Amino acid sequence: MNVWYISKYATIPKYGRLARTFLLSKEFAEKGNKVFLITSDANHLAQYPETEKVYNFEHIQGIDVCWIKTKKYKKTASLSRILSWLDFEIKLFRLKKNNLDSPNIVLVSSLSIFTVIYGFYLKKKYKVPLVFEVRDIWPLTMTEEGGFSKWHPLVKIIGWIEKFGYKHADLIVGTMPKLDKHVEEVLGYKRPYFCSPLGFDKKSYDYDRLNDYENMYFAQLPKKKTIIGYAGSMGVTNNLEPLIKTIKLLKNNGDMFFALVGYGDLKEQFEKELKGCDNVIFVGRLPQEQVKFFLAKCDLVYLSTIPSKIWSYGQSMNKVVEYMLAAKPILASYSGYQSMINEANCGYFIKTDDPERLKQEILKFCELTEGEKSKMGERGRKWILEHRSYDKLASEYLEQLERLVQKKKLG
Repeated sequence: MNVWYISKYATIPKYGRLARTFLLSKEFAEKGNKVFLITSDANHLAQYPETEKVYNFEHIQGIDVCWIKTKKYKKTASLSRILSWLDFEIKLFRLKKNNLDSPNIVLVSSLSIFTVIYGFYLKKKYKVPLVFEVRDIWPLTMTEEGGFSKWHPLVKIIGWIEKFGYKHADLIVGTMPKLDKHVEEVLGYKRPYFCSPLGFDKKSYDYDRLNDYENMYFAQLPKKKTIIGYAGSMGVTNNLEPLIKTIKLLKNNGDMFFALVGYGDLKEQFEKELKGCDNVIFVGRLPQEQVKFFLAKCDLVYLSTIPSKIWSYGQSMNKVVEYMLAAKPILASYSGYQSMINEANCGYFIKTDDPERLKQEILKFCELTEGEKSKMGERGRKWILEHRSYDKLASEYLEQLERLVQKKKLG
């Protein structure tokens, strides 16, 4: 097949952190398909070179790539980001296709959700199936976590586009397991759905090097204490306030230590709140390659989300994949649809924001033997290795795409 894969945030490894879209594209190509990946240089997780050219074509690791010069923005929650989406969409329609091989199938991956309109145009132009891939549920994220009114004009516009995409796509793909429930709630009827979750690239995880790696920050971690680690963003939606309060509650406990890796709008505030606590360290942002080495130093890893309808359709977080690969037990403050952690039996879900309850769960974990902790973490790693490699995920995805293409050929 000739697959056109379009996503504004499909970061190419040459210019930023490895992205799911690129990894799937690479697997598609390695399995005998031709892939044309279209993306944008306006990406807060990547740094593309300065250029006067609008359309920049490269061949990278077996994939034909076109990255489009698009309006830049600084804040993720801003009007500038929306304008960057619109700029990308306009330039998609201006892309000259005379010298491009026609697609057999078109995949459009949010964000930007606006791109599904261009996908529909390509579907009609080339008479091929359209796949609408959803990684973030918009506009629900805006109303549930962004504080927008459901009557806000932008929410109404994006809601119309979302419904348009669900209605006209030949297949809806979600990274979360229960997106089909949301689609049915939006449309009032079921649509063809397939879950393709986040995974990992086997080549990026060389655990044989763990003992040889040492970072200046990691050296500050105490050797004979239980290390509770967190790796990720530190913003409003990450709901780290209960953990911060729990760290205060345990500041006089000499058997445990907290290490928080990452950055976000609330990081400085959290550091001020814990200024008098000597049982915690803020490591700051680490390159993606180094996060796994940090996790190897932890005994228990933590994640949290704010209570939101978003999570009733399931979670899709890189953090969970990385935690499980590190073979570490997971403590999750999460009240949504449960998956992965419970399937692997490698941790605990807590349906509460109560710091006292969180404290008790951490203390209970500390009472486990080293063998029990190790077995719990290894169950997670075994499960993720069996179910979430991009090689496996791409094969399952391709089966769906091939079925659509064959169905189209048969009329």
